[in-house]
Amino acid sequence: MLPHGDDEEKWLAEGIAGIQHNAFYMHRALDSNDLKDALRYSVQMLSELRTSLLSPHKYYELYMRAFDELRKMEMFFREETARGTISVIELYELVQHAGNILPRLYLLCTVGSVYIKSKEAPAKDVLKDLVEMCRGIQHPIRGLFLRSYLCQISRDKLPDIGSEYEGDADTVNHAIEFVIQNFTEMNKLWVRMQHQGPTREKDKREKERSQLRDLVGKNLHVLSQIEGVDLDIYKETVLPRVLEQVVNCKDELAQHYLMDCIIQVFPDEYHLQTLETLLSAFPQLQPTVDIKTVLSQLMDRLSNYAASSIEVLPEFLQVEAFSKLSNAIGKVIEAQVDMPVVGAITLYVSLLTFTLRVHPDRLDYVDQVLGACVKKLSGKAKLEDGRATKQIVALLSAPLEKYNDIVTALKLPNYPRVMDHLDNGTNKVMAVVIIQSIMKNTTFISSADKVEALFELIKGLIGDMDETQDDEIDEEDFKEEQNSVARLIHMLHNNDPEEMLKIICTVRKHIILGGPKRLPFTVPPLVFSALKLVRHLQGQDGDVIGEETSATPKKIFQILHQTIEALLSVPSPELALRLYLQCAEAASDCDLEPVAYEFFTQAFILYEEEVADSKAQVTAIHLIIGTLQRMNVFGVENRDTLTHKATGYSAKLLKKPDQCRAVYACSHLFWVDEQDGIKDGERVLLCLKRALRIANAAQQMANVTRGSSGPVVLFIEILNKYLYFFEKGNPQVTSSVLQGLIELIKTEMQTDGSSDPSADAFFASTLRYIQFQKQKGGAMGEKYDPIKI
Repeated sequence: MLPHGDDEEKWLAEGIAGIQHNAFYMHRALDSNDLKDALRYSVQMLSELRTSLLSPHKYYELYMRAFDELRKMEMFFREETARGTISVIELYELVQHAGNILPRLYLLCTVGSVYIKSKEAPAKDVLKDLVEMCRGIQHPIRGLFLRSYLCQISRDKLPDIGSEYEGDADTVNHAIEFVIQNFTEMNKLWVRMQHQGPTREKDKREKERSQLRDLVGKNLHVLSQIEGVDLDIYKETVLPRVLEQVVNCKDELAQHYLMDCIIQVFPDEYHLQTLETLLSAFPQLQPTVDIKTVLSQLMDRLSNYAASSIEVLPEFLQVEAFSKLSNAIGKVIEAQVDMPVVGAITLYVSLLTFTLRVHPDRLDYVDQVLGACVKKLSGKAKLEDGRATKQIVALLSAPLEKYNDIVTALKLPNYPRVMDHLDNGTNKVMAVVIIQSIMKNTTFISSADKVEALFELIKGLIGDMDETQDDEIDEEDFKEEQNSVARLIHMLHNNDPEEMLKIICTVRKHIILGGPKRLPFTVPPLVFSALKLVRHLQGQDGDVIGEETSATPKKIFQILHQTIEALLSVPSPELALRLYLQCAEAASDCDLEPVAYEFFTQAFILYEEEVADSKAQVTAIHLIIGTLQRMNVFGVENRDTLTHKATGYSAKLLKKPDQCRAVYACSHLFWVDEQDGIKDGERVLLCLKRALRIANAAQQMANVTRGSSGPVVLFIEILNKYLYFFEKGNPQVTSSVLQGLIELIKTEMQTDGSSDPSADAFFASTLRYIQFQKQKGGAMGEKYDPIKI
């Protein structure tokens, strides 16, 4: 049992003091060239490394102190042998007489380094001798640090090609053999650590093992630096032997770390050419190993390698990288029955990223990955695991980000099938991501089939899924989602009227089925999209004879009528009324009088039966008056009917001021300032006089209720209307009529005790305008001249 805290610090301090004490006398012996004492004190110094009381972290501090002293010892040995005081062979024999095995082996490795450098014996023989003798230490921590020292002092003395220690033709194999043998022994020691000590401290031991992993991994790094390790040797010797050790150690921590090491230290080109061998090891690893992370890193490295240069892409095709990776992932998922769904999906995300980088043109590969994901998810309930759904969103987002085009994603049959496995909330999130991609890239969807496929993908936004209760939906989120659908509808466009009509019908089918709550958001953009098509067809005869499906304004207006009617189920009468008026105006522009009249009729019916709120009535009547004024398609009879209705409804508004304003607005219905427009001066004057009577009644009511006459602002507004028609040349509106109205307002303002600053300013501004017109001169000046202000 390894101690903690103060005890461990005390033992470390004692060990360091022991090293410093013996190092002092060792230095004195070195300065005196006293080999015998130098060896004696170095053995005593190195004996401090025999401790079992320290954790790996603390032992490392002790080891580094000893390591620094051993470098000085190595320099001394080199000088002694150079002076001829003792031969390196004798020195090699001499240090083997040290009493304890651990100091003996540290000194042996140190002298071995000098021995190799002297070239009095082949490097391969000395290295083989050292790696074999290090087996004498089987304590895991002491053995790992000893072999780490051997690795450190030998890394620049391997019999590599081009090295000064190069040997015979088989020289590289000797270097590889030494490193692999040292790696194998270190890995065995490292794995053995988990079995030392009581079971209750297993977590602590695993943490300590994790701290020591770089000592083992250093061997693989040395192996990757050997110049003679070309692709053939790596394929035939290095990789199979390293993988054999990894698989056979049957240790979760070691397997995960070492597989990661292999992927990180060896070149990407080697991984690509030995993909089959490397991947064959994954299913043989322990079930608890986090294979998904390692495999993902391998695919990420290969993806980056592919992206680094276009010249390497043929290599990927040559080795059939995609099919090998795909098969390997399938085998791993099959072998690890307990692998959570999130693990499998993470693998597919990495494979998809690899595919999109290496084979962006192969949509069949992309769909194959999505299909494999569907297969994994099939038979399972909708995902509730947040991490898994996040990975699926990443999986589905990858093609959108790569192609910047939803149209490409729509070609993938398995794309919507993957989305089907998302829970309702995430399905909506993904639908919003798709819409955002379309908006960001300004992608126009130009065929009814694609629109059908797209709406299948975003069905979570355009319809209720699994009878979701209304109270479960956040109102703000719902509005944001529906607004995004509304924006999407404007991106569905085709210049061919026939195809555009099909698109409109497809959208209508989906949004009508989406339930009444969504209609106020989705119907308006559809209506305006259809009206845009009507404008495009404008001028065509509404009775074009042809196929039933031919796109004519008349047919589109029929569809619009039915679509707006659906809003009444919400109910949303004010919105429906606005849309009816928009359609009526469009029909007027197309010279379709019966259609325009029908839309107006529907607007009036809605006003009568559905619009009850007084404020909504005021808004609606002004919309009706404004729209009717702009329309010139109606014959005398139809126009009279509609204007009569409008003026009638204006006079029936609840509040007198609202009545007054609506009635004087109706005056514009009888005087349209266009070449062929209606100009009925008498009826204009009737409207204005009626407005005056209502304003007067409003004044009297104010007087009764508040004890004073009400504001005169209504009279001033009416005066401005009189001025408008006076300037337009209405013969019924004369200067004397204006004079009388001005005097009336002045009288009212004088009798009204409470002054209204805004009304005063409004009246003053109106009088300034009259004065300005008088001073301007010309024909208009003459007209205004009789008016006295």
